[in-house]
Amino acid sequence: MFVGTSLTAALGLDPSLGYPARVQAKIDSAGLPFEVVNAGVSGEVSVQARDRVAKWLVKQPFAVMVVETGANDMLQGLSLRALRSNVQAIVDTVRKARPEARIVLAGMVAAPNLGEPYAREFRSIYTDVARQDSVALIPFLLEGVAGNPDLNLGDGIHPNERGQRIVAQNVWRVLEPVLREEAAKAVK
Repeated sequence: MFVGTSLTAALGLDPSLGYPARVQAKIDSAGLPFEVVNAGVSGEVSVQARDRVAKWLVKQPFAVMVVETGANDMLQGLSLRALRSNVQAIVDTVRKARPEARIVLAGMVAAPNLGEPYAREFRSIYTDVARQDSVALIPFLLEGVAGNPDLNLGDGIHPNERGQRIVAQNVWRVLEPVLREEAAKAVK
């Protein structure tokens, strides 16, 4: 299950062109027994993701939850302390409700115009939670895509079709070994 913002929902594109659908194609090609559920919601901030995970998403069947949140918090100037708390709460909620489920956290990077101290603290949210809670981390979801006008829609924020391919590869590098471990457990 992919929980996320407009980046996950593939804003401006047909959902079949978004990175979750492209990851599904990689899963199918690898012969792995998993089905992607795209639970991306455009405009969602981390407190909304936290509440949605707690009230609805943990009740759905899933083996792995990929969590992408925080970009809208940054763009709206919301508290980094609240973002950290919300990301931690998502991990804690999944662990409590579904202890057998795996979590993959998609890291984000702050916009450069927000300054180095903000950027450092923003990025540390993802690395700290991943390390403390032993969850897999995609270091930067938009690696190789952010800031490249050839790989983004006209808004300069959301990946275009070519950018989505790169994002899918960024996710797959981290997600594939997690899925292979889960598939091996299911065989035992």
